[in-house]
Amino acid sequence: MTLVASPPGGLRYGALVSTIEHGSISANGVDFAYLAAGDAGAPLALCLHGFPDSAHSWRHLLPDLAAAGFRAVAPFQRGYAPTSVPADGRFQSGALAVDANALHHALGGDERAVIIGHDWGAPATYGAAVLEPTRWRRVVGMAVPPGGAVGAAFVSNVAQLKRSWYMFFFQHPLSDLVVGANDLAFIDMLWADWSPGFDASTEVGHVKDALRDPANLAAALGYYRATLGAGYRDPELDGAQQATQGIPTQPTLYLHGATDGCIGTEVAEFARTMLPDHVTVELIDGAGHFLQVEQPAAVNRRVVEFVS
Repeated sequence: MTLVASPPGGLRYGALVSTIEHGSISANGVDFAYLAAGDAGAPLALCLHGFPDSAHSWRHLLPDLAAAGFRAVAPFQRGYAPTSVPADGRFQSGALAVDANALHHALGGDERAVIIGHDWGAPATYGAAVLEPTRWRRVVGMAVPPGGAVGAAFVSNVAQLKRSWYMFFFQHPLSDLVVGANDLAFIDMLWADWSPGFDASTEVGHVKDALRDPANLAAALGYYRATLGAGYRDPELDGAQQATQGIPTQPTLYLHGATDGCIGTEVAEFARTMLPDHVTVELIDGAGHFLQVEQPAAVNRRVVEFVS
């Protein structure tokens, strides 16, 4: 699907003639902007992006979810423009999980809802499903597996530690200047490294729009500082934070790009050995880290099949 001229009130994608709406809603103290497709009142399918990314990376999936009978909604995560930078300064993944459940409520979700997350959106998805399982019928994660596989890789997998260098770099105040320099050229580099061979010019343009303001960039880096560094961690979110490392009890699908340059396939394969039978792990051929835009037909087909 290719993005063509925007009609009044939305974005239209190629021959599918599917309109994607822009909207906004308040939840958990944050004013969220979002993209959405599908009829109001249909079961909610909430799609959560990661870094460095934006809600636009779900633009291929939203129309297919709508065609399958869902109200598909992709919020810009807290701190990513045009969503507000939260006044509470909370950027730990537990806050993202609480956001997801608050969005479920604000958007009128019910027990038919499904939740889908990529990168930072993946642990947020697992946390939301663990915290309030009656809200979410099925769970899909991408690029960051559920459970403890990533944590184990940080202490036992030198290759993965090397891939994760940027997480440690983000702890230094200099990173705000470096990532923001030369029209956020650092983001071009990450996409090239993580999704080798993919033309990410459209995707990176959307990401830069979301992070060009220094306040938004600081928010995005704040996710990493709250995880590994001295960033603010709200003690009231301790339970939610633990939930992001949990394994949902709902049927869960995990997808991982076969050429992911951010988190190696060996981490996904290790996760496969650790996860219970209700979690399905699959590799997507010809895709790196941003598999939902690199191989949208394959990813959409598998996700829609699983959640329907």
